[in-house]
Amino acid sequence: MERLTTAAARNIFYGGSVFFFVVFAALVANSYVQARTMERTHPISAAVAHGKRVWEQKACFDCHTLYGEGARFAPEIGKVWLKYGGDSDPAAAEDALKSWFAAQPTGVAGRHQMPQFHLSDADLHDLIAFLRWTSSINTQDWPPRPAAN
Repeated sequence: MERLTTAAARNIFYGGSVFFFVVFAALVANSYVQARTMERTHPISAAVAHGKRVWEQKACFDCHTLYGEGARFAPEIGKVWLKYGGDSDPAAAEDALKSWFAAQPTGVAGRHQMPQFHLSDADLHDLIAFLRWTSSINTQDWPPRPAAN
């Protein structure tokens, strides 16, 4: 029976360390290239950035998920702009989303209720711009299951 010598163990350790360092460096480089590409293809406007701040300030992630991250209490909102027809009629989608926010809570028995945040027109416009921007990201079909209503 062969035994693992000290020299062989050291070579395995150093060889494995170098291999995984190279793989890690390649993954970091790939992420960097994808991030730069995303900046060019999906620029973040001031309205989108402010809409994300509204999303964070109102703690929307306490109930909703965005790309599968957040609480799973309420529907995934990563593609909500498309759900409201934003790809075919952006003006109607914006109006529908504004009406949805204004109608909260709906008072429908047996459903979780979204609170009324009393957003200003500017905050509401920018939040919808953020939702529109998130719907434009190619998530490669993530999350894997369609959102439940």
